[in-house]
Amino acid sequence: MAGRFPPRPTRTTVRGGHVHVPAARAPRPSVGLARRWAPDAPTDLGLVLGPLRRGPGDPTFRTAPDGSVWRATRTPEGPGTLRVALRRSEGVAEAEAWGPGAQWLLDRLPQLLGAEDDPEAFTPRHRLLAATHRRRPGLRLTRTGLVMESLIPSILEQKVTTDEAYRAWRLLVRKYGEPAPGPEERLHVMPAARDWSLIPSWEWHRAGVDNKRAATILRAVKVARRMEEAAAMEPRQAQERLELIPGIGPWTSAETVQRSNGAPDAVSVGDYHLPSIVGYALAGDRTADDAAMLALLEPYAGQRHRAARLILLSGHIPPRRAPRMTPGNIGAL
Repeated sequence: MAGRFPPRPTRTTVRGGHVHVPAARAPRPSVGLARRWAPDAPTDLGLVLGPLRRGPGDPTFRTAPDGSVWRATRTPEGPGTLRVALRRSEGVAEAEAWGPGAQWLLDRLPQLLGAEDDPEAFTPRHRLLAATHRRRPGLRLTRTGLVMESLIPSILEQKVTTDEAYRAWRLLVRKYGEPAPGPEERLHVMPAARDWSLIPSWEWHRAGVDNKRAATILRAVKVARRMEEAAAMEPRQAQERLELIPGIGPWTSAETVQRSNGAPDAVSVGDYHLPSIVGYALAGDRTADDAAMLALLEPYAGQRHRAARLILLSGHIPPRRAPRMTPGNIGAL
């Protein structure tokens, strides 16, 4: 399997007995395509785009000290990097993009910042939700229009701690992805579908990914084009499309369409913590299971994901009584 991935630009390799020194990388362009767009409602970049970040070391996402957000992704037109900043005094979002996917990203800037979301469709029926809804006027549900970039990390997060999943995503993207276009040298674009399929089994193991999750990702990337079509579907249909892949269930499909489709009603059923958090917030019940959670969220049908987001943002969570889930040892599997 060695040699199927291009070497890093600074690495000298030996091919056929000859020393091969790659050519120096072309200078990164500092100026890309630009767009300004004025949201018609308060918008908080952290709240809107935060769900796209997979941990503090996510190589595809960075928040700059000035509050701007950098995001590297793989679009239908190719790799692209997007930088977004809000000019609050003008009520304008300023964006700049680089790479083959630059225009695609700029064309979909409004959807990314929640232009297709309708917060007015949500009616709080609990004082905690009402208070949080009032304090977070900038919450909008993003719609990326991209499925695989959310599906793969969601699969990595199945049945493990977030720290384990974030580490796997970070290692695999840095090793098998590619440097993002544009001036931000710390960003990487996730691997293309074919490159995911070529990752050797021992590299999945080294990243802490067990055979079951790796196999699910490999099945998904084989039909990546069909998976991407789900971004244009209604959320429920999109989930059904994703769940045709063995190993992808309601939790994974919901976590994906929340981001790719901006789905306000997609509930993460099967989550390790969410039922007890919802139960505690809405009914003082820290033992709630999925059925109890869904019953409590029923008054918010059509907006259940938004209700869950607001509960999480409220910070009103049950005190811990048991140790957190401990990292597993996949070597024992």
